[in-house]
Amino acid sequence: MGSALLEALNVRVVGSGEKVLVLAHGFGTDQSAWHSIVLLFAPYYRIVLYDLVCAGSVNPDYFDFRRYTTLDAHVDDLLNILDALGVDSCAYVGHSVSAMIGILASIRRPELFTKLILIGASPRFLNDSDYHGGFEEGEIEKLFSAMEANYEAWVNGFAPLAVGADVPTAVREFSRTLFNMRPDISLFVARTVFNSDLRGVLGFVKVPCCIIQTAKDVSVPTSVAEYLRSHLGGRTTVEIMRTEGHLPHLSAPALLAQHLRRALSR
Repeated sequence: MGSALLEALNVRVVGSGEKVLVLAHGFGTDQSAWHSIVLLFAPYYRIVLYDLVCAGSVNPDYFDFRRYTTLDAHVDDLLNILDALGVDSCAYVGHSVSAMIGILASIRRPELFTKLILIGASPRFLNDSDYHGGFEEGEIEKLFSAMEANYEAWVNGFAPLAVGADVPTAVREFSRTLFNMRPDISLFVARTVFNSDLRGVLGFVKVPCCIIQTAKDVSVPTSVAEYLRSHLGGRTTVEIMRTEGHLPHLSAPALLAQHLRRALSR
């Protein structure tokens, strides 16, 4: 199963360092989103890259709609990849949904992770009576309806909003990987992600965490970073990047690299 999974999810190990660094991408992208970060960190780390099963770079036949109804199956994939590679200790960088996948993986196997670095992380996107996630239920349903009605039009509208900063190359790249996804898989995963609520498990995380958040993110308000800091069970720091958008590894990789270096050195 191990080798088949490594092949199916396009697992790559690059770099010449001794310490293992896992880079896990978020919804709508694939491992290529880390290209600039890999170039900067490969001399110092052994970097593990892989694609989530929903990514457009993965054969859509591997996506089991019955299995991936929650994030737990994605956690299984991550842990099975690390086991297949013989990794017994790593620092983990997770963007967006992969931040939450990393949180769940660290609860199951805390000994595997020396640190979690969580970029644009949110345990719940929907607002609640005592919690500001950034979205009302009606707004989320409108997003799903737009995806279903005309996926191409939705991508053309959503990509610039998500990137936030005025970086046309990042918008083009995010649009490319969104278009690579099969629309029904994209909608299914969006529903899974936007309807998830992991607030109740945050206290079980004992691994040290660093939350990296941009100053303005259409998907995740800065208040969510503070919520994570006060509710995660391990030692947690927050870094606010002086830039905009949900995808700083695409729109501001050099600035993100500075924050990553600082987080990894702590």
